[in-house]
Amino acid sequence: MRVAVIDIGTNSTRLLIADVEGREVDEIYRESRVTRLGRGVDYSGQLSAEGIEAVCRAIADYMPLIEEEEAKEVMVIATSAVRDAENGGAFVAELRERFDLRCQVIDGDQEANFTYLGTSSGRDGEETMLVIDIGGGSTEMIIGRGPEPIFHTSLQAGVVRHTERILTGDPPGSAELESLARDIEKLVQASLEGVDLPPIQRAIAVAGTPSSLAAIDLELVPYDPKAVEGHRLPLRTVQWWLSRLASMPLAERQQVPGLHPDRAQAIVAGVVILIEIMRNFDLLEVEVSEHDILYGCAITAASGD
Repeated sequence: MRVAVIDIGTNSTRLLIADVEGREVDEIYRESRVTRLGRGVDYSGQLSAEGIEAVCRAIADYMPLIEEEEAKEVMVIATSAVRDAENGGAFVAELRERFDLRCQVIDGDQEANFTYLGTSSGRDGEETMLVIDIGGGSTEMIIGRGPEPIFHTSLQAGVVRHTERILTGDPPGSAELESLARDIEKLVQASLEGVDLPPIQRAIAVAGTPSSLAAIDLELVPYDPKAVEGHRLPLRTVQWWLSRLASMPLAERQQVPGLHPDRAQAIVAGVVILIEIMRNFDLLEVEVSEHDILYGCAITAASGD
């Protein structure tokens, strides 16, 4: 079945059109726009008019593509920013009125389950896998074996949220970076306290931070999702890129080959989050994947669940 998924995140609004059979996803078209819906939500509690309009412009561009590709089902989800905002309900109502779209505001548990479903799709074997999904407002860590998740947790840690909270310098100072690392370390350790976890055999990182790091590491211009898929990032490489990116002012980061200029502002916070998770799980490397929550939602939409 041909389906379309729109993922309205804190930092970006993304589209996937795909043919789905069982748990196999054949990607037809994919696009991402940095819309920054969650900018300021952490301290104002409100989705901004500018962010809402940016999302609506993206969706207005996506709708003709969905119709042209004759998607039989359209699934729309919203995550952390809309969950947290006082005017999230009004935003969902506006999407229904303007585009006749029913948007599901999913919680952290649903977000983790959809992400794991997407990341595990098309994979064989029964190895124990950790999936790291670093978003704009939250970060999901999911552990599973084969097709089934066995543990997940959602952290109130994201690239937009923590850039706004802590990384105010341009470039950020060492004290800010240390403060951010300590905050993430505490959140990760608290989420794992008392949990008896199995040894991790494979770690997979999804979403904008790891895919951007892979593109930077490979110097991909333009971005190539096929080249990014499966690219391995050793911890020492991630740390090296943090030292480079964190030392650059924003204007210089925006010129880094492989890094989309719209992602330059939040990339440093994302890399710090990734490093702290890798340290807490004693990971020597992560594998980057584009098979994320979009794939999980596509499988769900095709199944009719």
